[in-house]
Amino acid sequence: MVVAAGFFFFRSAFVSKPKVTYREYRPTVGVIRQTISTTATVQPQNQLEIKSPVSGRIDEILVKEGDLVKKGQVLALVSSTERAALLDAATQKGQSEVDYWNKVYNQTALISPIDGQVIVSSLNPGQTITTSDAVLVLSDRLIVQADVDETDIGSVKVGQKARISLDAWPDIYVDGVVDHIYYESTLVNNVNIYHVDIVPSRVPEVFRSGMSANVEIVVKEKSGVLTLPVGAVKSRDVRSFVLIRSTPPDSIREAPARLGLQDADNVEIVSGLATSDVVLVESSSFVPQTDQSGGNPFMPRRRSEKKKRSHD
Repeated sequence: MVVAAGFFFFRSAFVSKPKVTYREYRPTVGVIRQTISTTATVQPQNQLEIKSPVSGRIDEILVKEGDLVKKGQVLALVSSTERAALLDAATQKGQSEVDYWNKVYNQTALISPIDGQVIVSSLNPGQTITTSDAVLVLSDRLIVQADVDETDIGSVKVGQKARISLDAWPDIYVDGVVDHIYYESTLVNNVNIYHVDIVPSRVPEVFRSGMSANVEIVVKEKSGVLTLPVGAVKSRDVRSFVLIRSTPPDSIREAPARLGLQDADNVEIVSGLATSDVVLVESSSFVPQTDQSGGNPFMPRRRSEKKKRSHD
Protein backbone atom coordinates (compact mmCIF):
# COMPACT_ATOMS: atom_id res chain seq x y z
CA MET A 1 0.00 0.00 0.00
CA VAL A 2 2.84 2.35 0.80
CA VAL A 3 4.61 1.51 -2.48
CA ALA A 4 1.45 2.15 -4.51
CA ALA A 5 0.91 5.53 -2.91
CA GLY A 6 4.54 6.45 -3.51
CA PHE A 7 4.26 5.55 -7.20
CA PHE A 8 1.12 7.66 -7.56
CA PHE A 9 2.83 10.62 -5.96
CA PHE A 10 5.93 10.22 -8.15
CA ARG A 11 3.85 10.07 -11.33
CA SER A 12 1.61 13.00 -10.47
CA ALA A 13 4.58 15.13 -9.46
CA PHE A 14 6.26 14.77 -12.87
CA VAL A 15 3.32 15.10 -15.27
CA SER A 16 4.33 17.72 -17.82
CA LYS A 17 1.94 20.08 -19.49
CA PRO A 18 2.68 21.84 -22.76
CA LYS A 19 3.28 25.55 -22.75
CA VAL A 20 2.69 26.91 -26.27
CA THR A 21 4.79 29.83 -27.40
CA TYR A 22 5.17 31.36 -30.84
CA ARG A 23 8.03 32.57 -32.96
CA GLU A 24 7.29 35.54 -35.17
CA TYR A 25 8.23 35.92 -38.83
CA ARG A 26 7.51 38.60 -41.38
CA PRO A 27 7.32 37.77 -45.09
CA THR A 28 10.36 39.17 -46.88
CA VAL A 29 11.02 40.06 -50.50
CA GLY A 30 13.95 38.15 -51.94
CA VAL A 31 15.23 35.51 -54.32
CA ILE A 32 14.17 31.87 -54.34
CA ARG A 33 15.95 29.14 -56.27
CA GLN A 34 15.04 25.56 -57.05
CA THR A 35 18.21 23.53 -57.53
CA ILE A 36 19.48 20.03 -58.30
CA SER A 37 22.49 19.00 -56.22
CA THR A 38 24.86 16.32 -57.45
CA THR A 39 28.47 15.18 -57.55
CA ALA A 40 30.88 15.95 -60.36
CA THR A 41 34.48 15.63 -61.56
CA VAL A 42 36.89 18.24 -62.90
CA GLN A 43 38.24 17.17 -66.28
CA PRO A 44 39.41 18.58 -69.62
CA GLN A 45 36.68 19.35 -72.10
CA ASN A 46 39.00 18.51 -74.98
CA GLN A 47 42.18 16.56 -74.27
CA LEU A 48 44.91 16.45 -76.90
CA GLU A 49 48.02 14.24 -76.85
CA ILE A 50 51.12 15.70 -78.50
CA LYS A 51 53.11 12.93 -80.22
CA SER A 52 56.29 13.08 -82.25
CA PRO A 53 56.01 12.38 -86.00
CA VAL A 54 59.37 10.56 -85.81
CA SER A 55 60.87 8.05 -83.43
CA GLY A 56 63.99 9.24 -81.71
CA ARG A 57 65.19 11.06 -78.61
CA ILE A 58 63.79 14.03 -76.73
CA ASP A 59 66.32 16.88 -76.82
CA GLU A 60 64.39 19.54 -74.93
CA ILE A 61 60.96 20.13 -73.39
CA LEU A 62 60.19 23.85 -73.36
CA VAL A 63 57.06 23.85 -71.16
CA LYS A 64 55.97 22.36 -67.84
CA GLU A 65 52.69 21.18 -66.34
CA GLY A 66 50.26 24.02 -65.72
CA ASP A 67 51.72 26.32 -68.38
CA LEU A 68 49.33 28.10 -70.71
CA VAL A 69 50.38 27.75 -74.35
CA LYS A 70 49.35 29.40 -77.61
CA LYS A 71 48.57 27.87 -80.96
CA GLY A 72 51.80 27.54 -82.98
CA GLN A 73 54.07 27.62 -79.90
CA VAL A 74 57.03 25.19 -79.92
CA LEU A 75 56.59 22.77 -77.02
CA ALA A 76 59.51 20.36 -77.41
CA LEU A 77 62.43 19.46 -79.68
CA VAL A 78 63.12 15.90 -80.79
CA SER A 79 66.03 14.32 -82.68
CA SER A 80 65.11 11.51 -85.03
CA THR A 81 66.79 8.15 -84.48
CA GLU A 82 69.19 8.84 -87.36
CA ARG A 83 70.05 12.37 -86.15
CA ALA A 84 70.61 11.16 -82.61
CA ALA A 85 72.99 8.45 -83.89
CA LEU A 86 74.96 10.96 -85.99
CA LEU A 87 75.31 13.36 -83.08
CA ASP A 88 76.46 10.59 -80.75
CA ALA A 89 79.14 9.63 -83.30
CA ALA A 90 80.13 13.29 -83.81
CA THR A 91 80.89 13.73 -80.12
CA GLN A 92 83.80 11.32 -80.58
CA LYS A 93 85.31 13.62 -83.24
CA GLY A 94 85.02 16.92 -81.43
CA GLN A 95 82.77 19.95 -80.97
CA SER A 96 83.22 21.18 -84.55
CA GLU A 97 81.73 17.94 -85.85
CA VAL A 98 78.79 18.28 -83.46
CA ASP A 99 78.21 21.88 -84.56
CA TYR A 100 78.26 20.76 -88.20
CA TRP A 101 75.53 18.13 -87.76
CA ASN A 102 73.45 20.47 -85.60
CA LYS A 103 73.55 22.95 -88.47
CA VAL A 104 72.81 20.62 -91.39
CA TYR A 105 70.37 18.23 -89.65
CA ASN A 106 67.55 20.08 -87.92
CA GLN A 107 65.58 18.85 -84.93
CA THR A 108 61.88 18.04 -85.16
CA ALA A 109 59.76 20.66 -83.36
CA LEU A 110 56.55 19.63 -81.59
CA ILE A 111 54.11 22.52 -82.04
CA SER A 112 50.88 23.23 -80.16
CA PRO A 113 47.85 23.04 -82.46
CA ILE A 114 45.56 24.87 -79.99
CA ASP A 115 45.46 27.48 -77.27
CA GLY A 116 45.38 25.53 -74.03
CA GLN A 117 47.14 24.34 -70.91
CA VAL A 118 49.72 21.61 -70.34
CA ILE A 119 48.13 19.04 -68.02
CA VAL A 120 50.60 16.14 -68.42
CA SER A 121 54.37 16.30 -68.91
CA SER A 122 55.83 13.02 -67.71
CA LEU A 123 58.84 12.55 -70.04
CA ASN A 124 62.32 14.04 -69.71
CA PRO A 125 65.05 15.10 -72.16
CA GLY A 126 67.23 12.19 -73.17
CA GLN A 127 64.43 9.64 -73.24
CA THR A 128 63.85 7.70 -76.43
CA ILE A 129 60.33 7.70 -77.85
CA THR A 130 58.26 6.19 -80.64
CA THR A 131 55.54 7.79 -82.69
CA SER A 132 52.92 6.27 -80.37
CA ASP A 133 54.28 7.93 -77.21
CA ALA A 134 52.55 11.08 -75.90
CA VAL A 135 55.25 13.62 -75.09
CA LEU A 136 52.74 16.14 -73.66
CA VAL A 137 49.01 16.32 -73.06
CA LEU A 138 47.12 19.59 -73.57
CA SER A 139 43.66 20.68 -72.53
CA ASP A 140 41.78 23.55 -74.12
CA ARG A 141 40.00 24.24 -70.81
CA LEU A 142 38.97 22.49 -67.61
CA ILE A 143 35.27 21.88 -67.09
CA VAL A 144 33.18 20.09 -64.49
CA GLN A 145 31.25 17.00 -65.56
CA ALA A 146 28.22 16.40 -63.32
CA ASP A 147 26.32 13.12 -62.87
CA VAL A 148 22.57 13.77 -62.99
CA ASP A 149 19.97 11.13 -62.13
CA GLU A 150 17.44 10.32 -64.86
CA THR A 151 14.62 11.52 -62.57
CA ASP A 152 16.16 15.02 -62.61
CA ILE A 153 17.60 15.24 -66.11
CA GLY A 154 14.29 16.50 -67.53
CA SER A 155 14.67 19.70 -65.51
CA VAL A 156 18.20 20.44 -66.74
CA LYS A 157 18.60 22.75 -69.75
CA VAL A 158 21.61 24.15 -71.60
CA GLY A 159 22.36 27.68 -70.39
CA GLN A 160 21.18 27.17 -66.80
CA LYS A 161 23.36 28.62 -64.06
CA ALA A 162 25.29 26.39 -61.68
CA ARG A 163 27.49 26.70 -58.60
CA ILE A 164 30.63 24.59 -58.21
CA SER A 165 32.65 23.70 -55.12
CA LEU A 166 35.56 21.30 -54.70
CA ASP A 167 35.87 18.62 -52.03
CA ALA A 168 39.51 19.63 -51.56
CA TRP A 169 38.69 23.36 -51.31
CA PRO A 170 35.13 23.61 -49.88
CA ASP A 171 35.42 27.36 -49.25
CA ILE A 172 35.97 28.17 -52.94
CA TYR A 173 32.80 28.62 -55.02
CA VAL A 174 32.79 29.12 -58.77
CA ASP A 175 29.83 30.05 -60.96
CA GLY A 176 29.24 28.04 -64.10
CA VAL A 177 26.84 27.40 -66.97
CA VAL A 178 25.39 24.14 -68.30
CA ASP A 179 27.10 23.66 -71.66
CA HIS A 180 26.16 20.16 -72.85
CA ILE A 181 23.83 17.32 -71.83
CA TYR A 182 24.88 13.87 -73.00
CA TYR A 183 22.34 11.77 -74.89
CA GLU A 184 23.58 8.37 -73.72
CA SER A 185 23.15 7.27 -70.11
CA THR A 186 25.57 5.38 -67.88
CA LEU A 187 24.37 2.72 -65.43
CA VAL A 188 25.74 3.40 -61.93
CA ASN A 189 24.51 1.21 -59.05
CA ASN A 190 21.45 0.21 -61.13
CA VAL A 191 20.57 3.88 -61.69
CA ASN A 192 20.68 5.62 -65.07
CA ILE A 193 23.01 8.62 -64.89
CA TYR A 194 23.46 11.32 -67.53
CA HIS A 195 26.67 13.34 -67.78
CA VAL A 196 26.26 17.11 -67.91
CA ASP A 197 29.15 19.42 -68.85
CA ILE A 198 29.35 22.63 -66.84
CA VAL A 199 31.77 25.35 -67.95
CA PRO A 200 33.09 27.46 -65.04
CA SER A 201 33.18 31.23 -65.45
CA ARG A 202 36.79 31.14 -64.23
CA VAL A 203 39.29 28.38 -63.47
CA PRO A 204 41.06 28.94 -60.12
CA GLU A 205 44.69 27.91 -59.71
CA VAL A 206 43.62 25.06 -57.41
CA PHE A 207 41.57 23.30 -60.10
CA ARG A 208 43.14 20.01 -61.14
CA SER A 209 41.93 17.36 -63.55
CA GLY A 210 40.29 14.47 -61.68
CA MET A 211 39.25 16.47 -58.60
CA SER A 212 35.88 15.64 -57.01
CA ALA A 213 33.36 18.46 -56.98
CA ASN A 214 29.82 19.27 -55.88
CA VAL A 215 27.41 21.10 -58.16
CA GLU A 216 24.11 22.90 -57.68
CA ILE A 217 22.24 23.46 -60.95
CA VAL A 218 19.64 26.22 -60.76
CA VAL A 219 16.60 24.85 -62.62
CA LYS A 220 14.22 27.66 -61.59
CA GLU A 221 14.81 31.07 -60.08
CA LYS A 222 12.63 34.03 -59.13
CA SER A 223 13.67 37.38 -57.70
CA GLY A 224 11.63 40.06 -55.97
CA VAL A 225 9.10 37.57 -54.60
CA LEU A 226 7.51 37.30 -51.16
CA THR A 227 8.99 34.42 -49.17
CA LEU A 228 8.51 32.62 -45.87
CA PRO A 229 10.34 29.73 -44.19
CA VAL A 230 8.86 26.40 -45.26
CA GLY A 231 8.03 25.50 -41.65
CA ALA A 232 5.76 28.52 -41.28
CA VAL A 233 3.20 27.12 -43.75
CA LYS A 234 0.58 24.53 -42.74
CA SER A 235 -1.70 22.39 -44.89
CA ARG A 236 -5.21 21.07 -44.38
CA ASP A 237 -7.47 19.46 -46.99
CA VAL A 238 -5.04 20.30 -49.78
CA ARG A 239 -5.15 23.96 -48.75
CA SER A 240 -2.23 25.96 -47.41
CA PHE A 241 -2.50 28.53 -44.64
CA VAL A 242 -0.46 30.35 -42.01
CA LEU A 243 -1.18 31.64 -38.53
CA ILE A 244 -0.99 35.41 -38.26
CA ARG A 245 -1.37 37.86 -35.40
CA SER A 246 -4.65 39.73 -35.54
CA THR A 247 -6.35 42.55 -33.63
CA PRO A 248 -6.49 42.68 -30.67
CA PRO A 249 -2.74 41.91 -30.48
CA ASP A 250 -3.13 38.67 -28.54
CA SER A 251 -5.56 37.05 -31.01
CA ILE A 252 -4.50 34.60 -33.76
CA ARG A 253 -6.26 33.69 -36.98
CA GLU A 254 -5.65 31.46 -39.97
CA ALA A 255 -4.88 33.17 -43.28
CA PRO A 256 -5.04 31.19 -46.56
CA ALA A 257 -1.87 31.43 -48.66
CA ARG A 258 -1.26 30.55 -52.29
CA LEU A 259 2.20 29.05 -52.73
CA GLY A 260 4.65 29.14 -55.63
CA LEU A 261 8.25 28.08 -56.01
CA GLN A 262 9.89 26.27 -53.09
CA ASP A 263 13.50 25.51 -52.22
CA ALA A 264 15.04 23.66 -49.28
CA ASP A 265 14.45 26.54 -46.84
CA ASN A 266 11.86 28.97 -48.19
CA VAL A 267 8.62 29.02 -50.12
CA GLU A 268 7.19 31.70 -52.38
CA ILE A 269 3.93 33.33 -51.23
CA VAL A 270 2.01 34.19 -54.41
CA SER A 271 -0.98 35.73 -52.63
CA GLY A 272 -2.66 35.95 -49.23
CA LEU A 273 0.03 37.79 -47.26
CA ALA A 274 1.84 41.12 -47.14
CA THR A 275 5.17 42.20 -45.68
CA SER A 276 3.30 43.89 -42.82
CA ASP A 277 1.73 40.61 -41.60
CA VAL A 278 3.19 38.89 -38.54
CA VAL A 279 3.29 35.13 -39.11
CA LEU A 280 3.34 32.89 -36.03
CA VAL A 281 4.95 29.45 -35.75
CA GLU A 282 4.21 27.27 -32.73
CA SER A 283 7.13 26.44 -30.47
CA SER A 284 6.02 24.06 -27.70
CA SER A 285 8.02 23.62 -24.51
CA PHE A 286 7.15 21.30 -21.61
CA VAL A 287 7.25 22.62 -18.04
CA PRO A 288 7.42 20.06 -15.17
CA GLN A 289 4.33 20.26 -12.91
CA THR A 290 5.04 20.19 -9.17
CA ASP A 291 2.72 18.80 -6.52
CA GLN A 292 0.01 21.05 -5.11
CA SER A 293 1.94 21.80 -1.96
CA GLY A 294 4.70 23.26 -4.02
CA GLY A 295 7.28 20.92 -2.50
CA ASN A 296 10.16 19.30 -4.28
CA PRO A 297 9.52 15.52 -4.73
CA PHE A 298 13.25 14.85 -4.40
CA MET A 299 13.42 16.33 -0.89
CA PRO A 300 13.24 13.79 2.02
CA ARG A 301 10.01 13.81 4.07
CA ARG A 302 9.45 13.23 7.78
CA ARG A 303 8.38 9.75 8.85
CA SER A 304 5.02 10.99 10.16
CA GLU A 305 4.26 12.59 6.80
CA LYS A 306 4.95 9.32 4.96
CA LYS A 307 2.68 7.39 7.35
CA LYS A 308 -0.11 9.89 6.85
CA ARG A 309 0.04 9.43 3.08
CA SER A 310 0.04 5.64 3.41
CA HIS A 311 -3.11 5.64 5.63
CA ASP A 312 -4.85 7.93 3.15
